[in-house]
Amino acid sequence: MRISFCCTDTKAQPWLEGLRAAFPGADVAVWSAGAAPADYAVVWAPPQQFIDEQLQLKGIFNIGAGVDALLKLRLPPGVPVVRLDDAGMSVQMAEYVCHAVIRHFREFDGYEADARQGKWSYRKPRLRTDFPVGVMGLGVLGERVGRALAQFDFPVIGWSRSAKAIEGVQCFSGQAGFNDFLAASRILVCLLPLTPDTDNIMCQGTLARLKPGGYVINVARGSHLVDEDLIALIDSGHLAGATLDVFRTEPLPAAHPFWTHPNITVTPHTSARTLREESIAQIAGKIAALQRGEAVAGVVDPARGY
Repeated sequence: MRISFCCTDTKAQPWLEGLRAAFPGADVAVWSAGAAPADYAVVWAPPQQFIDEQLQLKGIFNIGAGVDALLKLRLPPGVPVVRLDDAGMSVQMAEYVCHAVIRHFREFDGYEADARQGKWSYRKPRLRTDFPVGVMGLGVLGERVGRALAQFDFPVIGWSRSAKAIEGVQCFSGQAGFNDFLAASRILVCLLPLTPDTDNIMCQGTLARLKPGGYVINVARGSHLVDEDLIALIDSGHLAGATLDVFRTEPLPAAHPFWTHPNITVTPHTSARTLREESIAQIAGKIAALQRGEAVAGVVDPARGY
């Protein structure tokens, strides 16, 4: 068995060692142009040339949860594209989102600003019932985030393309439920996959439907958000601010207004990082299952984009 590793901006050696340990008899190597065809590919944002040269693939394994970059390529028909189910990312995402929600709700950003000026300040406690959190996207990560937020007694609302039922989360679905979902939310968390239907989904028309004083948390993809619309709605007072972890251009350009806006918190795409050991174990298990002719979880539907 031959496994080809082609992951942009990823240190290859630890991945190669882990895959070789899982498959001692396999030929595991970093891809180079003209290399022998592989049986399986482990990838992150590979070039089209890699896909074009791999004419014998039985499976393509993406080392992240998002597959939007991969689906932009011309992929071989009939070859399953498999994403990570979780591999330690959902708990990280729940930590990040809960931190962002609580930091805004408890006004810790204001206390931090006061402390920098040596000011001992007081803010009137706010009611959780006034801060319903809408989670947009209820896949593995979204469901974990929704359940975590419910543990802090926030009203949690969820929206997904197809109907879901999650304990502690009031679920909306489809286009028919989208506007009602937005209108019921004061804090909006984006955890959607990036598809043609979700590109620019957070724009003036949607964000203006949030409850007054709304707050935006984007941990999905930068292209979900229209940057100028967010800033305009914050400056108008309709939105209170935002915490953003993903951006249209990464790293975020030095001149981008997000860096200096007083009501926007920026983090460097760190909400949920790929955990290498867990990911290797999951990929290896799925390769072994495919070798045995078994079905595996996480197979992407290219028509839906996730």
